[in-house]
Amino acid sequence: MTELLLQSASALRTELGARHLSARELLQATLARIERLNPALNAIVTMDVAAAERAADESDRRLAQGEARPLEGLPITIKDSFEVAGLVTAVGAPGLKDYTPAADASAVARLRQAGAIIFGKSNVPIFTGDFQTYNAVYGTTNNPWDLSRTPGGSSGGAAAAVAAGLSAFELGSDLGGSIRWPAHACGLYGLKTTWNLVSTFGHIPPPPTKRLLRNPDLMVAGPIARTPADLDLVLSVIAGPRDPSVPAPSLRAPARETTKGLRVALWLDDPFAPVAADTRKAVEEAAHHLADAGAEIDPIARPAFSFAEAWEIFAVLNHAVVGYGLPEKVRGKLAAMARDFRPDDLSHRALQARGARITPGAFNAIDVRRRSLRRKWARFFEKFDVVLCPPAAVAAFPHDQSADMQKRVLRIDAIEKPYFDIMFWACLASGADLPAVVAPVLRGADGLPRGVQIIAADGADRTALAVARLLEALKGGFVAPPLT
Repeated sequence: MTELLLQSASALRTELGARHLSARELLQATLARIERLNPALNAIVTMDVAAAERAADESDRRLAQGEARPLEGLPITIKDSFEVAGLVTAVGAPGLKDYTPAADASAVARLRQAGAIIFGKSNVPIFTGDFQTYNAVYGTTNNPWDLSRTPGGSSGGAAAAVAAGLSAFELGSDLGGSIRWPAHACGLYGLKTTWNLVSTFGHIPPPPTKRLLRNPDLMVAGPIARTPADLDLVLSVIAGPRDPSVPAPSLRAPARETTKGLRVALWLDDPFAPVAADTRKAVEEAAHHLADAGAEIDPIARPAFSFAEAWEIFAVLNHAVVGYGLPEKVRGKLAAMARDFRPDDLSHRALQARGARITPGAFNAIDVRRRSLRRKWARFFEKFDVVLCPPAAVAAFPHDQSADMQKRVLRIDAIEKPYFDIMFWACLASGADLPAVVAPVLRGADGLPRGVQIIAADGADRTALAVARLLEALKGGFVAPPLT
């Protein structure tokens, strides 16, 4: 069963449909694997086995009667920031350790209606507010490639579970790279969807007491999986508005599905956002494979804005979104710091303070700049199908749980950079609401996976997915980590 559980969700669905195994058998094999591997990983933090067994029996009935739904019988976990009816949704916060929602988040409801068997929740940092995954409620999640390292965050438990074969796929969320960075760190595929394509209603943050009827700015939901075909399969289910009874919209077809004539802009590095050599090498290798197969690679072309501008726009909005969910006293303390910084200060503390104290006028001003950014991206994508760039500056790094995140550092080869620089390469797609796929490419000298980020035009999620499929065919895809 080990080899089976590391196959794609699409392959598992085929096995179930052919009645080579039952949904109950697949669930039991998954639970046995969790019992063996999860103590070392701590990726899955809560389960309801009895409810999952009932759902598996219902899936077997449907499969036997030819009534299978798109995800029938696939056992999955859900990131513990999405509400799941009957399962504690703690979001790593002691104050929510007993919070058990009565209803599913919108995207979760769509997965359940499509036949997925939701048996548990995967770990997150407290209120999804870190690039590592640990909290006082459930402890630390480890990377299956190296237990001394983080699987990333905030969808770190999700990525660790999928990479280790503990879940057929996962539902993650992404504000500043929270799907893409863990996918890169764990050697997986992850899709940051176009903003508002998938409802995030029922996601925490914002806290249940501050729930919004619309998707928060920048925040998206999307899948993490072992193949790009699985990302596409799950996307077709979860896309749609807040009401899960409303059918999913028609998704735009890929601009191209072959490498011949594929127009690729290559953004390897930037003075504003340096990248470690092995990560840069992964992006270069992805470009070389596409070029050898007929793609047109342009290593010079850039959208008509600076990296620093894209970062500033994203960072202020990101901190405004995060600040909305903070207690008033905490947000007020952060906002009061803004007077200590010049308006052109792009340090992380300054941007956090600006976001926390944002006024309607300041929001409108930054939103005007964001709309300009999106127009510049749109003009750029008239000439290019995708941009290849790093998902993050580094690969998975050792656990660092020092209390002040502002004092943590990233080690980019021999250079130390601020910890929050991990979001730099995520900001390009997030700040402009664009879709982006992370695909695994190679393993570095340290044995850890490195990936490439594939950014596409607004609404062109399936173009990014198509390029990920091309790379998978050319280079090979998911490789199981040592902890299997």
